[in-house]
Amino acid sequence: MIKAVIFDLNGIFMQAPKLGERLAKDYGLDHSVFLPRLREIMGEVRKPNAKPAWNYWGPLLQEWKINFTEKDFWNYWFGAEKVSKKMVSFTKKIKEKNIKIFILSNNFKERSLYYEHYPWVHEVVNKVYFSWRTGFVKPDIRAWQLILSENNLKPEECLYFDDQEKNIKAAESVGVKSFLFTNEIELEKIINRYLE
Repeated sequence: MIKAVIFDLNGIFMQAPKLGERLAKDYGLDHSVFLPRLREIMGEVRKPNAKPAWNYWGPLLQEWKINFTEKDFWNYWFGAEKVSKKMVSFTKKIKEKNIKIFILSNNFKERSLYYEHYPWVHEVVNKVYFSWRTGFVKPDIRAWQLILSENNLKPEECLYFDDQEKNIKAAESVGVKSFLFTNEIELEKIINRYLE
């Protein structure tokens, strides 16, 4: 019997054009220059006790001659993200069936604090597990093990959805039934199948 559904956040609930593509279009920044630096910075800021993310992004944007203040940069980045109302609505219905809802997200402090201002997060989700708080960056299997142990769940009692194959494989390796997210309609079909 399914007792919980675990979701990735970005790409499922939060949908947006890629930051690198936007910077290329709006500021002429070469994507091949941006991508390695994004990976490098995200590798650091997603961990606990990381320095403020602006410490990494501020000097880099200056180097690239993109004149953002910290506030302007976060607004530019996070402000382009749209909440999937369809996902929020469907997840509310799941929760009404006494299914616990968790979010497992590789994210950094500034971005997660921005998300906590959304009322739906508090209405729909039982708990959000951000990597910068837990110390476990997916695909580290301890990320899923933490949710299971803290909530007294067995792997076979959970479903997991993510838009990255490596995270699906990691969740499956601990016994959680996992699915690659393609769109909201397919996700609903899969969950409904398990809840019938």
